Amino acid sequence: MSSRFSDHIRRLMPAMFAEDDQWQATLETAAYTARVFLCIGIALFLAFMFQLQSPMSAATTVLIVANPTVGAMVSKSVWRVIGTVIGAGISVGVMAAFVQSPVLYFAALSAFVGLACMVATFLRLFRAYAAVLVGYTIVIVSAPAFTNPEHIFLSAMGRLSAVTTGVVTTAFVFMITSPRKPNRVLTALGDAFRETIRHALSFHAAESQHVHAEDATEHAAEQIERLEIATPTPDFRALPQPLYDSRSRLLARMASLDPAIEYAAADDRDMQARANRLRTGLSRLTGLIVTYHPYWLNLSLANGASCAVHQEMAATLEHILDLTEQPDWQDNPQPVSACIRTTLFRLNQMEQETLSPTVLASLDNTRDVLTQLDQALHDLTIRRPVRARMPLRPYLEWPMALRNGARGMFIALLAGMMWYVLHWSTGPMLMLFVVAASSLLSTTPSAAKTSPLMAFGTALAIPASFLCHMLGLPRIDGYPLLWLTICLFLLPGVWLQFHPRYSIGAFGYAVFFTMMLAVNNPITYDDLTLTNNWLTMAAACVLLVLVFRVILPADHRLDAARLVSSLTRSVQRLALAPQNRKIIWVAWEGFQIQKISRMMMRFSFLTDDVDRRGYTDAAFAALSLGRLILRLRWNAAHTLPDGQTHALLEEALRAFRHLHRAPLQTAASLSLAAQKVSTISDHAETALARDRVVSCLDQAAYIIRSVPGFFDRHGPLQLAADMPGANAPVSAMVPQRHVVFG
Repeated sequence: MSSRFSDHIRRLMPAMFAEDDQWQATLETAAYTARVFLCIGIALFLAFMFQLQSPMSAATTVLIVANPTVGAMVSKSVWRVIGTVIGAGISVGVMAAFVQSPVLYFAALSAFVGLACMVATFLRLFRAYAAVLVGYTIVIVSAPAFTNPEHIFLSAMGRLSAVTTGVVTTAFVFMITSPRKPNRVLTALGDAFRETIRHALSFHAAESQHVHAEDATEHAAEQIERLEIATPTPDFRALPQPLYDSRSRLLARMASLDPAIEYAAADDRDMQARANRLRTGLSRLTGLIVTYHPYWLNLSLANGASCAVHQEMAATLEHILDLTEQPDWQDNPQPVSACIRTTLFRLNQMEQETLSPTVLASLDNTRDVLTQLDQALHDLTIRRPVRARMPLRPYLEWPMALRNGARGMFIALLAGMMWYVLHWSTGPMLMLFVVAASSLLSTTPSAAKTSPLMAFGTALAIPASFLCHMLGLPRIDGYPLLWLTICLFLLPGVWLQFHPRYSIGAFGYAVFFTMMLAVNNPITYDDLTLTNNWLTMAAACVLLVLVFRVILPADHRLDAARLVSSLTRSVQRLALAPQNRKIIWVAWEGFQIQKISRMMMRFSFLTDDVDRRGYTDAAFAALSLGRLILRLRWNAAHTLPDGQTHALLEEALRAFRHLHRAPLQTAASLSLAAQKVSTISDHAETALARDRVVSCLDQAAYIIRSVPGFFDRHGPLQLAADMPGANAPVSAMVPQRHVVFG
């Protein structure tokens, strides 16, 4: 009876009270909101006490800097101060250079704003806020001094004082009241390691059950014969849907852990010493996840022949999961590493006993997975700091950066000329919003997509500001009531900032509400000025959407096509690189994974009927192709002393120069090279190396034949959306096109 009553009560309660996870998330959001309001109260009080020119700038700084993670807040604060100092210096310099030429002043100002937007697109995480602050600090500092240029230095100092007050207050409050637990990041990385093991186990467990091992020889012969008579685009089967879901979930989790490592490093000295190693281990785990795609050779060939390999791998992964059940397994990773090395020894024994190139392909792929898993384990669990840094460089997407720079420059110049030509009394506020919003939007994955959300949140701040001025501020007779009133109106924006669906709109509401709130020392009320400010903000919202969505819109299909071409060219350069050039695989793979994540993001913005899953799997197959190229390069340099075999392998690698123009020609050259190498008689000690080369060449040719539309520069994605064949699957044949007539 009591259990039924309890279940009935739970059904009637809201989800945030009935579900433990929702309740915990609600408590964390409430605690964060309370800390933000406390910071606003202290910062605003200090700004009034110091008699700063614009005390609400301190409150705005709190809203921009505040973050639930202490490390993120510290990083954000430091870069905000740096950006403010640079922006104030540029503002003083531009005003001094063009004090008597307003048109040239606005032209120079727009150029610096465009440059700031471009740099903000390039920089990672809260380093981008330095560029953002450079952009709109120039406007904030110069706008009050436009009619009186001699006051520009005092304006710069006042702005820097307000920002510093907000930053110091926020840092002080959050570092005292926020729980600082860098071990949470280590625990999350350990959980990510186990989830990666489960993902791989699902694949190998499924593959080990297709054909019984005793039927392997006959099944392999049939499949190999089918490959020899296959069409240029052989069929392949997709992965089961649970594996796709698991992959998407894991990739999203890995992407969220990368900034978590950096934030923890900003707050903890031990994490700072290990941050590079942890990022390297995380990159290796991400590479392991994308390794499992439907273009592996052994998915279409000889499942029976590789059954024993998958069974061995599945048993190993199950044992690793058992070993990592212990809560302190990260402090003692030796048993896990010993298990991996034991399996590698068994795979080497199996390799000595087999003559099938298809089984060698499975063994090579599996051995690569285990080696990378062991290296990831070492990176995630090593305790001592390592001096050598892994070169994990960020991918700079120049087309998007140039587009955001052009948007920022154009909208700043347009707003400045509107101010100058129309003699708009609230022109500084117009410029302030468009420059600040453009700079902030440049840090988002798609500025065109998020610009309406930013404009909508700002538009909601207009009636909120009206109500605050009409109903709240006239009845205030003391600072505590002022603080509570401001917090009441800021509550929706602060509460929803970390909701994925409403975050950018809530951020725009909170930040620009404080900008529109004319709270000075003392407070003066001018209905005409306030109304003019609100109408200006409404016009600025329209101008923002007009520039970002109509005048300079984004072409996500073209951006995705450029990323696909960049992946193909990277594979080409890897194959054609000189033999004496050292290639660090984890750095190359991590660089390409950044491109793939951006490509997947572009696909999520598209409304066209594009083969999204096919292109995603093909991009992961391109990484496997790079791994095969690395094996071929290593064999060419170390294990193939025979001159004829070495020459054939060098010729096969040179065939990759046609990959972007004629991928099937590259595949044909690889298959021909594999056939020639397999017929060369060799010594017993080098026969295994020769068979490995043959299996690598066969796998590479199979991957290219499976997805010619991905590698070809005239593939479906490279065409305009309204052209015939633009929505063809990535595995379809690409028709030949004339250079001039198409």
